[in-house]
Amino acid sequence: MVRLIAADMDGTLLDENSLLPEETFELIEKLRDRGVLFCASSGRRYETLRWMFEPVADRMDYVGSLGTQVYADGVLLDREVFSTRAVLRLFRTCQEFDCFHLVLYDRTHTYLLNDQSSYVRELDKDLPNAERVYDPPSPDVSIIKAAICYDRPHEIMDMVYVLERELGDVFSFMPSGNTWIDVTPRGISKATGLEALLGYYGIDRADVVAFGDSMNDYAMLRYVGHPYVMGNARYAVKQIAEKVVGTNVEHGVQNEMRAILEGLG
Repeated sequence: MVRLIAADMDGTLLDENSLLPEETFELIEKLRDRGVLFCASSGRRYETLRWMFEPVADRMDYVGSLGTQVYADGVLLDREVFSTRAVLRLFRTCQEFDCFHLVLYDRTHTYLLNDQSSYVRELDKDLPNAERVYDPPSPDVSIIKAAICYDRPHEIMDMVYVLERELGDVFSFMPSGNTWIDVTPRGISKATGLEALLGYYGIDRADVVAFGDSMNDYAMLRYVGHPYVMGNARYAVKQIAEKVVGTNVEHGVQNEMRAILEGLG
């Protein structure tokens, strides 16, 4: 029995224009009325996710910022803040390589540690209130998310390896597309966010379906009982799928949500 559905956003729930298909809201409502909860599990921050899901924002749950923000029933279950010392190490390491452009985030602001022209200004990378800074923010600023814009896409896996070797004791690094590397505190992921959510509701992970397409979804897909992977997903992610569904262009997640709803009888 499916009791909760968790879905990544970019390349998964969103269409080819990074928009949320209108049918999604009705499906979330109908599934909840039948006892199946819905959770957005994303690299985007909580406030951004609430804005995107505005029609049903109070009828769903959130694992935001790759697992550092977890909300259920509007209650904050977990917030993981980056260590000040670890952020400084990340900043100094990025300074050693001219291809790395670091971005740090608190709850509502974005700090660009390089000239603004160095960043690919993608809407789906959640860069509102961007501010150019020359050093990491002071320790009284709670950093909840970090990412690295990378301008040599054909060598992105080489540089992920470099980052793991340099900083793997404090961070995990995951490629996101060809130009971004997501950064999380070691031991924090979408899986740990879901774990907190399931503990709150008393749901077994065997009763969870998760949808994803990228390496930052890998831990979540491994954690749940039913990993559903997009047709447009990375090869490595497809290898661990229980089921490969349609692409995000084909509204593959929405089609599967409808099938789950119909299967409830």
